[in-house]
Amino acid sequence: MPTTAATEVRILQAGPGHLSEASDLFDAYRQFYKRPPAPEAVRRYLSARLAKRDSVLFLGYAPSGSSRPTGFVTLYPSLDSLAMKPLWILYDLYVAPESRRHGLARALMNRATQLAGETGASCLVLETAKDNLQAQALYEQLGYQRDELFHRYSLPL
Repeated sequence: MPTTAATEVRILQAGPGHLSEASDLFDAYRQFYKRPPAPEAVRRYLSARLAKRDSVLFLGYAPSGSSRPTGFVTLYPSLDSLAMKPLWILYDLYVAPESRRHGLARALMNRATQLAGETGASCLVLETAKDNLQAQALYEQLGYQRDELFHRYSLPL
């Protein structure tokens, strides 16, 4: 784990050794979105993601100097067939309530942008709830543009 002053936000890429702390945080995120606690299912899900390397999970440590992460961002690789390049789907961003307003979400988003650049991606894409105005403000400050051309559809299975 990189060492920094306790007043700085720290971001690191999660590996199998971070499974316990990442699982606790991910379960809190799911509960924030009104899902029931599922610690074992969350652990299995994250363990599979890390083992298969089909996603990237960055953990954020608040400036308080805590040894446990209080925020994370997950990214899933995809392809941009028109640009003929990879792209990244920024699927989950969460900062625990006690660590908000300290720059942790911004730092996690910046690390996601750095990954996209390192991998030659055409873009980062994300979705957020229409009423999540605080997150929308951050995304727009970071240069994200709201899609006004396309509607999003999904087919529940």
